[in-house]
Order: sequence, then C-alpha cells, then structure tokens
Amino acid sequence: MSETDLRAEANEAAEAAERLSSAPVDSDGPTGIGALGWLRWTWRQLTSMRVALILLFMLSLAAIPGSLIPQTSENAFKVQTWKAAHQGVAPLYEKLQLFNVYSSVWFSAIYILLFVSLAGCIVPRTWQFVGVLRAKPPAAPANLTRMPVYAAWRTGADPAVAAAAAERLLKARRFRVHGGGGAVAAEKGYLREVGNLLFHLSLFALLAGFAWASLASGQGGKLVVEGGGYTNTMTQLDDFSGSAFYGPSDLDPFGFKLDGFTDKYQTTGDQIGSAREFTAHIRYWDGADPTKLKAGEIQVNQPLEIGGSKVFLIGHGYAPVITVKDGSGKVVYHDAVPFLPQDANLTSTGVVKVGDYGQKDGQKVQLGFQGFFLPTAPANFGVNTGPRSLFPGDADPALVLTAYAGDLGTDSGLPQNVYQLNLTHMTQLQQDGQIAKVKLKPGEGWTLPDNYGSITFDGYKKWATFSVSHRPGNTVALTGAVLAIAGLVGSLFVQRRRIWVRAVATPDGQTLVELAGLARSESAKIAEELAELAVDLQDDAPALDEPDDADPGSDPADNPKE
Repeated sequence: MSETDLRAEANEAAEAAERLSSAPVDSDGPTGIGALGWLRWTWRQLTSMRVALILLFMLSLAAIPGSLIPQTSENAFKVQTWKAAHQGVAPLYEKLQLFNVYSSVWFSAIYILLFVSLAGCIVPRTWQFVGVLRAKPPAAPANLTRMPVYAAWRTGADPAVAAAAAERLLKARRFRVHGGGGAVAAEKGYLREVGNLLFHLSLFALLAGFAWASLASGQGGKLVVEGGGYTNTMTQLDDFSGSAFYGPSDLDPFGFKLDGFTDKYQTTGDQIGSAREFTAHIRYWDGADPTKLKAGEIQVNQPLEIGGSKVFLIGHGYAPVITVKDGSGKVVYHDAVPFLPQDANLTSTGVVKVGDYGQKDGQKVQLGFQGFFLPTAPANFGVNTGPRSLFPGDADPALVLTAYAGDLGTDSGLPQNVYQLNLTHMTQLQQDGQIAKVKLKPGEGWTLPDNYGSITFDGYKKWATFSVSHRPGNTVALTGAVLAIAGLVGSLFVQRRRIWVRAVATPDGQTLVELAGLARSESAKIAEELAELAVDLQDDAPALDEPDDADPGSDPADNPKE
C-alpha cells in the first residue's frame, strides 16, 4: 500500500473518531429529482433542530397576545367589556382570533408543526443513539499525535501488560472499553446524549400534555355569596367552556358551601391598601351525597382539588343586602346583590332589578336601582370624581343609589346582563326637581318619591368568584417541563469524551506507550483525566529515562538512535 493510501486511511479513521455526536447529518439542499426529492428535502428541513428551535420561538411569540388580550375561554364577560371599550379594533381582533388565541388556526398550525418536527427529530436520533450504544468504541486512529491531548513514554514493561493495565484502569473510571491488538479504546459521557434526547422527549411530552388538556379539558366560573353554595352542574355555572372530549355531561360530581371570606389589607406605610390575605372558607362534598361535608380553604394560587377538578379563587367583592317595599309596605324584594369592583380600592358598581313590584295607579310597574358600593366611603364626593372608595377594606361602608321606574324588559324573553340596567323604557325618579339619589349607611332606608315605597340597606355580605377547572394534561405537561430541565442540565454539563491507549514494541526491545484523548467540546477535563491515567499507569508501565534529544513519540524507524 502506498504512502498516500496510508495517509488517506489514517485521515479517514481520525475523522470518524472525532465525530462524537449521534445527531443525523444535515442536508444542504434537496436530494433526488422531481417532487419526491423536494418532499424529502422539506421533511429533513422540518425535522432539523434549526427549524424546531424556530418553531419553538414562534410559539412563544404567538402566546404573547393570549397574555395581553382577555380570552373568551377564561373570562367571557371581560372580553365583552374589552370589546365595548375598544370598538375600533375589536372586529379586527375577532378576525385574527385574538380573543381565542390558543384555539386559533394559526396557533394550532405552529403547534402541530412543532409537534411533527420534534417527532421527526427524536425518532431517528434515538435509533442512531441506540446503535452507538450497541457498537464498540471506535478503534484508535493511526496517528494519535493528531489528537488535541496526547502523551507518550517508553517503558520496559511488556506491551500486553501495559494494555491490560490501561484497560483495567479505564474500566474503574466507568469508561466503555474495548481492547485488542495492543490498543485500548474507551468512551464515556453518554449521559450527554441521553440528556439531549430526554430534553427533546420532554418537550414532546410537554406539547402532548397541552394537546391533551386542550382536547379533554373544561372550565367554568361561578360567583358565590357568603352563605350560598354551588353544585357542579351546568345550570349553576355562570359560564362554561368545554372541549372536544369534555362537555357538560362530563362535569365531576361535587359541590361546596361558602361559609365565609377573609380579606386583609396593609393598613399603614407606603403599601397601604395592598392585599395581604384572601381566603375562602368552605365546606365541600365529593360525589353525589351532599351530606358528607369536609372543611376546606381556597386561597389565591392555592386551589382545592375535588375529584378530578380544581377550584381556584379568582376574585372577590361585596354584595349589599337590600330590601324593597311597595307603597303599601309590602316586601317585594329582598336579596344580597353582588356589586362588581372597578378599581383597586373596590369601588363597586351594581344594579337592583325589582321585577315583581306589582302595579301602581292600575299599571304594571318595575323598579330599577343602580349605584355604587363603597367599602370605605369619604365624607363628601368630589364634583369631578364621583363616588370613590378610599380603602378596599370595609372600614366605613356606604351605598349610593339612584332609582328608575318603568319596564325593565325582563319579561321579553331576551337575555340580559344582570349587572346592567336596560334604561330604554325606564324613567329616572325625581325628587324636588332633582335626580333622586341617596347615600345610605348599613341599616338606613330611603323613602322613594311619588309613593313608590322604600328601599333599605340592611347590610352587606362578601362574595367570591371561583373557577372550576378540569385539565387532565397538566401533570404530563409539568412532568415534561421538569424532565426537560433535567435533560438540559445533563446535555450542558456532561462531556462526551474518548481515550485511546496504544502499547507497541520497539526494535530496541522497549515498549512505546501512547495516550490520546478527544472531547466533543474544549475542556480541561479530558487533559486532567489523561494525566491521571498516565500517572496511574506508571505502576504497571513505568517510564524509562530518555536521552535529552529523544522524542518519546517518534517512530523508531525514523530515529535509529532509539
């Protein structure tokens, strides 16, 4: 064999040894001819790591609108309020599906492409890695001096003894070892590729968990006043959004009663009014028997898991207890009416609809009241600011109301917002030529003008809003996220490395011991391991004293003095 052939063969062996990754080889362009070749190239591009990272970045960007714009699946009422306040851009947002980002066509397209890309990347890479595990460590290159880390010395020990000692020492360091022909090949750091594959498999599981959650999950909301209860049925939910495999008939059987609500706020310092505690005290039952009650608490970010659902605390407020009497003194309305907070100090707005008032002057009449509940009311209202609470806690509560009479429209059969008055057929009551309005403290009443009766502010209760969520894929997604982090740590901190030891006899009866190391990334660890191995080998293959002009690693044929 010629010197050129030997050199080419040595270079080929060295290049094969230097390739430590099990990743598939990338293709720079389409292969084959015609449509089949283009399809093959497109598939390779889609399943490449570069495209997977691009799709993952696009998915992160696509999720931003879902965090900034209210979503119908989470709070339909908030979406309607947002649309009313932004009528100019609301139609455009609807066409772009920005109120349903996570179920939109464009988000699903990115999601599915990333899913396919990861699957197409993981499967061949896994099989290739299995092949690497089953294969023996690659044989030593012909010229070990080409390796980044190299050491050599001469010894009087037999080559077989030196090779056997090297094999024993490398196995003790948990290297995969293969020996033969006076050379030992060892490899270590497979956890790096295991971490890499674990990271990709975990991303796949993360996406699968989200997909499962979107296909088999449901969520509903319910406002409950203190002393009231809730049964997990469709008729008691204020709103509900299901999925392809989870509908009203799949709701978990349970319920609870709201016994009380605790809210505490900072009362001094720069952070006065900041929330310190929100706790809903409940008694709940799991199953069809509502008599088997258990005590429980629900706090913000601390949901209560009942059956296969989780109950989250998402809001709270006040519900004034109001009694309305007609002109004859008959009670025509008595209830706790939830008012909705409008600012951080819980200035709340609400309406009272008295649909069963009866008749006045021979005609059917309905009454309506709208106004503000102020947990901590000021002594006087500003002309420009109107009624505003000074503090979110109920330090000095007050109720501000105006009255209307006429037709509420509740008998028309058309749906209405329970928190708004339809004033189309209502007339605002007047008193002394001015709009009839009043500010009431708990226990105070107001005699309505024109002999319409009276209204009394009996007191108030607290209410809380709950989100009942059934998401079976959350555990899978969370597990995938944790494993992805673990895999990423392994792929970043574990080093894939190879060590070769060759012991050959020289014409002068000595043995030339050569050590070489190769790591996938530049690191001092491979040099340290090689140095430790060389030191440990001195017990079985001690180095001989060399002449000052000798090169321990040179070929004896090129140095006749050795």
